[in-house]
Amino acid sequence: MAVGNSERAAWLRAEIERHNQAYYVDDAPSIPDAEYDALFRELQALENAHPELLTADSPTQRVGGKPLAQFAPVVHDVAMLSIQTETDTGSSGALNFDARVRRELELGEGAPPIEYAAELKFDGLAISLRYEHGVLVRGATRGDGATGEDVTQNLRTLRQIPLRLSGAMGEIPALLEVRGEVYMRRDDLEKYNAAAAARGDKTLVNPRNAAAGSIRQLDSAIAASRPLKFFAYGIGAVDGWNQPKTHAGMLDALAAFGLPVCEHRAVVLGGEALAGFHQRIAALRDSLPFDIDGVVYKVNSLDLQRRLGFRSREPRWAVAHKYPPQEALTVVEAIDIQVGRTGALTPVARLKPVFVGGVTVTNATLHNADEVARKGGLCIGDTVIVRRAGDVIPEVVGVVAERRPVDARPFVMPDACPVCGAHTVREEGEAATRCSGGFSCRAQRTQAILHFAGRRMMDIDGLGDRYIERLVEFEYVHGVADLYRLTLDDLLEMKRRADERDGTVPETVKAGQVTTRWAENLLAGIAASKTPKLARLLFALGIRHVGETTAKTLADWLGSMERVRCAPEPLLAVLPDIGATVAAAIADFFAEQRNLDAVDALFAAGVAPVDEHPPHPGLAERLAWSELYAALGVARLTPVRARQLAAVADGAALANGSVDAATLSGAGMPGEVIDALFAWLQLPGKRGLLAAVAKRRGELLAALPQTPAGTRVSPLAGKTFVLTGTLPTLKRDDAKAMIEAAGGKVSGSVSKKTDHVVAGEEAGSKLDKARELNVSVLDEAGLLALLNQGENE
Repeated sequence: MAVGNSERAAWLRAEIERHNQAYYVDDAPSIPDAEYDALFRELQALENAHPELLTADSPTQRVGGKPLAQFAPVVHDVAMLSIQTETDTGSSGALNFDARVRRELELGEGAPPIEYAAELKFDGLAISLRYEHGVLVRGATRGDGATGEDVTQNLRTLRQIPLRLSGAMGEIPALLEVRGEVYMRRDDLEKYNAAAAARGDKTLVNPRNAAAGSIRQLDSAIAASRPLKFFAYGIGAVDGWNQPKTHAGMLDALAAFGLPVCEHRAVVLGGEALAGFHQRIAALRDSLPFDIDGVVYKVNSLDLQRRLGFRSREPRWAVAHKYPPQEALTVVEAIDIQVGRTGALTPVARLKPVFVGGVTVTNATLHNADEVARKGGLCIGDTVIVRRAGDVIPEVVGVVAERRPVDARPFVMPDACPVCGAHTVREEGEAATRCSGGFSCRAQRTQAILHFAGRRMMDIDGLGDRYIERLVEFEYVHGVADLYRLTLDDLLEMKRRADERDGTVPETVKAGQVTTRWAENLLAGIAASKTPKLARLLFALGIRHVGETTAKTLADWLGSMERVRCAPEPLLAVLPDIGATVAAAIADFFAEQRNLDAVDALFAAGVAPVDEHPPHPGLAERLAWSELYAALGVARLTPVRARQLAAVADGAALANGSVDAATLSGAGMPGEVIDALFAWLQLPGKRGLLAAVAKRRGELLAALPQTPAGTRVSPLAGKTFVLTGTLPTLKRDDAKAMIEAAGGKVSGSVSKKTDHVVAGEEAGSKLDKARELNVSVLDEAGLLALLNQGENE
C-alpha cells in the first residue's frame, strides 16, 4: 500500500468531517453537495480497495451495519439522573428554585446573587455518548438511569454527532461521556411523513416518539433514513481533562470539540433573571423549529453543584421549569378504567375528538377518584376543559357545570378490578385505588415479573425487559412461578415468534443455524435464583410499601415466609419501623387468595429461601399485649391506656367476651375509653382479628430461640440508625454492615422513631432534623464505642 493512500484517506476523513460540521452543526454549508459527494465516494473507493485504511471514526461508517438481534445493556459509569420539575409555571417557579438553592447554601439576604446557566428542556430521547481518546466508542439510551441500551450503531447515523472530537490530542480527554438529547425538528417530521405517506409507509406520530422510536430500531438503516438531530447538554464520566469550572464553560468546551450545543442558553444572576429567561423563551417557543416543554436552570459553578449534591435521584442544583399547557372544550362520551402495571386504577375519559396542543385528543386521564370529585363530580355527558399537561399527556382540567345534560351519568370507582376481579383497595390518605391481585392480575403481570427478576430482588441474570415482555405477550408466563417451568424449547420458540412478528429473523436462523447459548444461560440464571435470601424473596413479591429495608425487617424478625404471610396486621405493626400503613398493605396482600396461590406456586416450583430461622429474640418484648393493643387503632386507647388494659386482660379474653366493662372500670380505665373499646369490638371481624393475633402471638413466642443464661442482647438490637456525612475512616456501606450485624437497622431518613444519627463531615439536613427532634447524635467514635460495648458484654 502506498504511503500516499494512507495520507489521502486521512485527509479525506478530516475534510468530510469538516464539511459535516459546517453543514449539520453550524448550518453553514461550505461546498456544493456534488463536491461533498465526490469526496465521500473517493474515500469509500479507497477503503474498499485498502480495507486496512478503514477506521472506526470514518464518515463512511455512518451508513449503519447489519440489523441487530437485540440491544445489549449498558451500565452507566455515572447515573443519568432525572431533574426535579417545578410545577409552578409562572415567574414564581424560578424564584422558588433560587430561594431553595440559597437556603441549601445557607446564604443570607445580603449575599450576592447566584450565577445560573439557563437552557432549553428538549422533548426527545436522552442519550449518552462515550468518547475514548476522542473517538466515539459507544452510545446508550438513558434507560432507568442506571442501565440503558447500547444503540451505538444507530447513533453513528446522526451526522451531527462527531465520530471523532475536534481539537489537539493534548486537549481531548482520555474519557468523556457526553449527555444530550436526540430530537426531530417539526418541519423534518412533516417532510418525512409526507414522503412516507406517498410511499404508502407508516407515518410517525410526533417528534418525540419519532426520535425515541428511531434510536431503538434494531435495524440502523431505519435510523439512518430518519432526519434526527442532537444537542449536547452535559457530561457523565470524565478522565484526563482539565474540566472547566462552570456548566456554561463545559458547554462551550463541548461545542469546541465539535458537538452541537443549542444557541438558546444564557448565564444569568439570581431568580429574577431566571424568570426573565423563562419569559423570553416562552415568546420564542412557537417559532422554534423543535419541541420543548420548558427550560432548565442549573447552578453554574460546578463547585457549588458538588456542595448542593442530590436528594434521592435528583440534583438539588437543577430544576426543569415548565410552561402552561394549552386548553380546549369537549364532551366526555365514556369513562373507562385502565389498570396500570403497578395495579393503580386510572379512570380515562373517552372524549369527543378535539384539537389541542397541536394534536387531536380523544382520551384524557382523570387520575383518580379524588381528582374526579375535585373536578365537580365528573359525569358521562359533561362538557369539560381539556389540556395537554406538559405538552404530552392530555388531562381534564374541569367541568363546565352549566352545560351538564339532564341524563348525565355520575362516575363511581369500581370495587373490583376490571381485569382480574380481585378486590380494590384505597389506603387512607392515598388518592390511588389499587387492584389487590398482584401477580394474578394480567395488567400487572409484566411489571410484577420485571420487579421480581430485578437485581436487588431475585437477581435473575439475563432476564431483561424484552424477554419478559415477550414471555408474557406469547403467554409462556402467566405468573412468576412459570419462570421456573420454562424449557429450552419454550425460549427458542418465543424468540422465533417474536422475530417473525417483528420481521427481524437473523440471516443465520434463515440458514438453519439456531443459537441456543443465550437461552441456556437464561435458564441457568433462573435456576440459580431458586435459593434466595428470605428478604430478597419478600422484596421480590412486590407488596405495596415493602421495599428492601422493610423486607429485611420482616425476614430478620419473623424468620420465615409462613410466619410473615400468617401475621395479622397489628402484629406486623409492632415490628421496627413497620407502622400501620405498611402493616395494612402486607396483611392485605396475603389476604388475597390469588397472591397466596402465587406464593404457593413458587414453592411448588422449587423456590426456597436459604436463610429461614427462628423469630428474633427481641420479639418477646414487642409482642407484649400493651404494644399489640396500642397497634389496634382503637379510638382513645393510648399507650398508657393500652398498658392498663394489658394488666387486666389478654387478647384471647377480650375476643371471647370473658372481660366485661365493670372489670375494666375497676382497673381504673375511664368510661369513655371502655365505651370506645367495646364499640370497636362490636365492629365486624374485630373479635376474630383479636383471636388471630392471640393465636399467632402464642405460636411466635413458642418458636423463639432459647437464650443461654447470661447472654446479653446487643445495645444496637432493634435500634434504628441514620448515617449522614463522611465518616473519618469508615465507608458508609461498612458502617451499615456493622450496625446490621449487631442487630440494628439503617434508615435513609430521620424521624421520631430514629434512635441515633451517626454524623460525619458535611452532614446536612439530616443532622439538622436530628437536632430538631432531639435524636441522639453520634460521631464515628461514638458508634464504634457502642459496637464495642455490645461485643464486650
